[in-house]
Amino acid sequence: MTGGRLLAVSDLHVSHRENREIVKQLEPLSDDDWLLVAGDVAELTTDIEWALTHLADRFAHVVWTPGNHELWTHPDDPVQLRGEHRYRHLVEMCRGLGVTTPEDPYRLWNGPDGPVRIAPLFLLYDYTLRPPGAATKAEALAMAYKAGVVCTDEFLLHPDPHPTRDAWCRARVAATERRLAACDPGIPLVLMNHFPLVRQPTEVLRYPEFAQWCGTELTADWHLRFRTAAVVYGHLHIPRQNHFDGVRFEEVSLGYPRERRRHPSTRPLLRQVLPAPAGS
Repeated sequence: MTGGRLLAVSDLHVSHRENREIVKQLEPLSDDDWLLVAGDVAELTTDIEWALTHLADRFAHVVWTPGNHELWTHPDDPVQLRGEHRYRHLVEMCRGLGVTTPEDPYRLWNGPDGPVRIAPLFLLYDYTLRPPGAATKAEALAMAYKAGVVCTDEFLLHPDPHPTRDAWCRARVAATERRLAACDPGIPLVLMNHFPLVRQPTEVLRYPEFAQWCGTELTADWHLRFRTAAVVYGHLHIPRQNHFDGVRFEEVSLGYPRERRRHPSTRPLLRQVLPAPAGS
């Protein structure tokens, strides 16, 4: 049993100077604390490496899964790899830092209530979380372009060698589903993904057209099919706790400085996943 905590954060976006300073100040609560980093650390490989190196030096162990921003092929990035090749490059970078990735064995975290298995998931999205009135991907995209609400992924996140981002998503979902099904059902899982696994968190978005870049319907029952202690996600920049079907979902994003100035919060930046906080 460990005396530490399982903590989580996402959407650090360290290209913003204010966020970079916040990351410099992040500290574990004990020497045994683990940190889950649920994507969108930064866009440039140099910034991603800086942030994960810093966190890996501070915490007993770090687990990372990519967000969409890490997968961008940004024109200012010295690494101009695209799609799957960029993702694999980031995986190898993390392994060199001792950071667990979605391609590594799911690690056991031993808490006061027994072990849990940490499952970092990389699943992307497939345009099935469509806004009301859109029956197809084409209709959903047309509505987004008309509203002027278009994710930058459409220009910088390349799916190579997959034909489309949604095809890449379906391949990732199928492979991950098989892997989760093979896990020992006697040990509960902490599912960690950049995008929410269910549609409900996207229903509070100011622009419903953006939901199509926020996950897939294919994972809507995973928290029920697989024995799940908690689900951790980010992406929406709406940090909150929800319960769906009796399972706790934690949105753990830091987000952009302008969002924090507009909506200041007293919630701790590093969210405690386990042991489950009182009242959760």
